[in-house]
Amino acid sequence: MKFFNKLARDEQGATAIEYGLIAALIAVAAVAAMGTLGNTLADTFSQVESDMAG
Repeated sequence: MKFFNKLARDEQGATAIEYGLIAALIAVAAVAAMGTLGNTLADTFSQVESDMAG
């Protein structure tokens, strides 16, 4: 019975899950930001290309 009480009070697994969720949230935010930045950068290079050609 002591084993189950000790297991119920152990919070290391919960902390690892919290860190995993934080890392996943940061990854999603980074992917979204990079997608937006990539589109903006592509538009900028297209504008520069057309300005230099004309």
